[in-house]
Amino acid sequence: MKKITQITLAALLAAPVTLGSLSLPASVSAASPTPAGQTTSQAVKGPVAQAPSVYTESAADYAQFLQAKYNIQLPKQLTKGDFIKAIAAILEADQAATTTDEASDSAVKAPAFTDLNSNDSAYKAAVSLYNNGILSGTEVRANDKLSTYAAVFIAVKAAGFKELAYTYPEAKTAKALAKLGISPSRVQGQAAQELAAAIDTGLIPESLYPALRKGGEASADFANILLGRVLTSQGKYKNEIGRSGDADIYSKLYAAYRTADLIEAPELRTIVDQALRNDLVTGYNLKDSRFDSNFIDELTLTYGHDDIKHAVQLIGLLRSEGIDADVQFQPKTSAFIYLKEWGEPKETPDYKVTQIENGNYIAYAKEYDIQFEFNNTADKARFNDIILKYAKKNSDDTSALIHASWWQPLYYSPTALAEYPVIANNKISLGNYYAQSFSLKENSKAIQEGFRKLAPNADISSYTFWVDQPFFNYLNGESE
Repeated sequence: MKKITQITLAALLAAPVTLGSLSLPASVSAASPTPAGQTTSQAVKGPVAQAPSVYTESAADYAQFLQAKYNIQLPKQLTKGDFIKAIAAILEADQAATTTDEASDSAVKAPAFTDLNSNDSAYKAAVSLYNNGILSGTEVRANDKLSTYAAVFIAVKAAGFKELAYTYPEAKTAKALAKLGISPSRVQGQAAQELAAAIDTGLIPESLYPALRKGGEASADFANILLGRVLTSQGKYKNEIGRSGDADIYSKLYAAYRTADLIEAPELRTIVDQALRNDLVTGYNLKDSRFDSNFIDELTLTYGHDDIKHAVQLIGLLRSEGIDADVQFQPKTSAFIYLKEWGEPKETPDYKVTQIENGNYIAYAKEYDIQFEFNNTADKARFNDIILKYAKKNSDDTSALIHASWWQPLYYSPTALAEYPVIANNKISLGNYYAQSFSLKENSKAIQEGFRKLAPNADISSYTFWVDQPFFNYLNGESE
């Protein structure tokens, strides 16, 4: 074996060693691949790379997200009640039981609607919106066709801009309405203020201006865009640093990496460090759930590494292959056993060690996961071929690979992919932080039971997911 001068998890994975020769972590960050048996000629097929452009979420994008995350699928012929139910569904987690300044501090009471009763399908949603100051009157008109203006008046308050709207003086309101191209005499009072705020805040994109100038019934596309903008305004849409085609995506990647530190989470780390001492696991990752992407599972892959230049080149590689995707950067700390016979470890700000009773060390290395949400499942499937051709070492000759490619690249999918083996993630959470340890499925039960003995009050879970073949081979003790 080649002499190892500085051990990090990345170094272990970048070298063709087996689990039998070193005590390597059986839990690291993971990611998702595609069928290893596909030919490399397939990897270069697809759209020709194009110059990056600013991506704007479409009605179809929002509709797909609403269906995947909230099971909302709007009918083509919309009623006001349909829109009220959709708004209530996306706000329910944070607002359903919360009163506004206008509501009583005592128990929330159902308003006396004049045209709705408790048996109506929109009743509960209307009560929720009323108690949150989104609906103000007792006449709901839930069965009416949804008008463009009614949709905006509901959306601007649901998005959290009501107080802002009511600060608008007459001149500022008129200036905003002029952008839309309508006369101040057409909409007046608080309605005009709400519309003006919706324009200035971007809740109404310019693509909806023609429909508002025309007035009348709102289309499903119109409503889906408003619902998506409400989600965005509430911080409930995708959590990302940008898209792979953005002109500034590389600077954003570097900024995210530079500002990420080793994750401490001392209470949680104490638990999983003991799991390392007990040989329950040979490694684990620490992550922060506040960096979760909220991407659509069917379109998502997670890719793990430790070298930021590799991430930058990976984004460039995807662009060169004609793939555009949403990108989220997730800080990660990987912990594993560093054997004393490897020599005295050298600490850096991104690499720390703690010596344990037997003379070995627990090493903590700064890494990251990048989550991609692709435009379609075909692009997601192509990712594996691209990695196998341009980002996986098969020999010491790396001249045709991107920087810092590994023998066992790490990438995985929360949904099934053809020829992706299934493994388990054993997870323990405390507050915003969680530790995860990847294992073969047959080892998962013992790890969960061990976690429960160490931390009976912690949130412990396990689930299966689909991982790239090289990483699966690594878990089985194979070198590639």
